[in-house]
Amino acid sequence: MDISRRDCLLWGTGLASTAVLGACTTSAPAANTIGAGYYHHQVGKARVTAVSDGVTRRALDAGFVKNAPLDQVQAALQAAGLPTTHIDVPYTCFVVELDGKRYLLDTGFADNGAPGTGLLRTHMRAAGMEPASLDAIVISHMHGDHINGLRRKDGSLVYPKTPVWIPQPEMAFWMDDARMQQTPETARGGFMAVRRVFKDYPPELIKLFVPGSNIAPGLETVPAFGHSPGHTAIAIRSGSDRFTFIGDVAHYPALFVRHPDWQVQFDMNPQQARTTRHALLARLAQDRSLVGGYHFPLPSIGHIQQTGDGYNWVPK
Repeated sequence: MDISRRDCLLWGTGLASTAVLGACTTSAPAANTIGAGYYHHQVGKARVTAVSDGVTRRALDAGFVKNAPLDQVQAALQAAGLPTTHIDVPYTCFVVELDGKRYLLDTGFADNGAPGTGLLRTHMRAAGMEPASLDAIVISHMHGDHINGLRRKDGSLVYPKTPVWIPQPEMAFWMDDARMQQTPETARGGFMAVRRVFKDYPPELIKLFVPGSNIAPGLETVPAFGHSPGHTAIAIRSGSDRFTFIGDVAHYPALFVRHPDWQVQFDMNPQQARTTRHALLARLAQDRSLVGGYHFPLPSIGHIQQTGDGYNWVPK
């Protein structure tokens, strides 16, 4: 993967900071549980629960969308009835209950993030799910907002007995010492964040998977590279029903679902991310299956609809 010094500065130091992470929009509540930080939905015999780790606010600047002028970005937000000066950034994990097992998809921040984050475990309990009951955790990719919830600031593990499944290309990239040393020192934040979380992590709890393989019957992984070297979508299949967690394939529905050619500043390989985004959104729109995204606001579960040269995300 070829990376310029500018890109290293962007996703190295940037992704280690809460304030510059990707975002999504707000929408009308689909159920009163949204106020409690979660939303249940049945997928065949499986249950998928969107669980909020919190929300932060970031000012909208010209760099957020790399290949569109700021006035066009603001126009897209205005057309969606959204503020044009800032973005409220949701961080949404998902809990899947499938065949008697409970899986957490991505982990949020624990106590490592800005005020307004680190609420995942509180909201899980509100949804009737004790965090200690998790059978496994599945990581879409290793950017800080997706993995920091595994380890607290004091170094203690949040889930000391729960296996963690990680895409093999992600682990290979971020734990490559030679690659880190070739990166400018000021741009090593992403590498250091991964090492903070996984240094001395119990090896028996680390499970690597090849994107495209199944972690369990009905729990599938889908290569979705570009946002990061091993970024992976996660699909749940129960009977004829399907739900796909697309992670960061499209950060902000009003921008990157509606305009799939637009590139968020955190995509490490923008052209590959664009190709992935088009292909995955087209498939999800065609099969009308359920979809959720990490930076999609609660209820965070809905459908993709094709419209013109882009798509809309329609929440449940």
